[in-house]
Amino acid sequence: MAEQTVYVVDDDRDVRESLQWLLESVGLHVVTFDHAQAFLDNFVPGSSGCILMDVRMPGLSGISAQQKLSKYHVDIPLIMISGHGSVDMAVTAMTQGARTFIEKPFNDQLLLDHVQQALAQDLAQRERLQQRLAVEQRYAGLTKRERQVFQQVAQGLANQDIADALGISRKTVEGHRANLMNKMAAQSLSELIQMAISLDLMTAYKGHQAGIE
Repeated sequence: MAEQTVYVVDDDRDVRESLQWLLESVGLHVVTFDHAQAFLDNFVPGSSGCILMDVRMPGLSGISAQQKLSKYHVDIPLIMISGHGSVDMAVTAMTQGARTFIEKPFNDQLLLDHVQQALAQDLAQRERLQQRLAVEQRYAGLTKRERQVFQQVAQGLANQDIADALGISRKTVEGHRANLMNKMAAQSLSELIQMAISLDLMTAYKGHQAGIE
């Protein structure tokens, strides 16, 4: 796992230096920017970490920068820094997806707690993404028939019902079912159903059923 970075974005030099010292004092890697556009231009998509961004800055405000995050492929948790008189803006930032906001002056331990939680959230998101990609890769390795059986099994159909629906023998269904369970590395039916949900196969099935009706 690549090192996580805390990106500090604030036009106030004293705040940037104070935050950098505090975060580095507990072993965190910190990169600072004095305006939001510089952060957006220098962020490397796929990087792990979190953002501490002032909600009110000259030029591109924290709110405006937040709205551009997806365009720049920034997908890490955001914590807004709110000064006096900008709490309403910070609340707006939260409605737009910010994890939380912290008011100046900071309580050091509270800020560190929020940052650690944001970093943990980022790691969890990346782990879920990796698991999803692994499932997609295994699914891509199934034959067309195995995919058909997979979807039917995920809907709770019995082997004989699947055989009737696909016009094949029950024994053939059992063979396909054993093969797809092995290829998907599923240890149980419930695990296979969870994989089907993550692949949106259940939604696809419902849409197909609606079309038939």
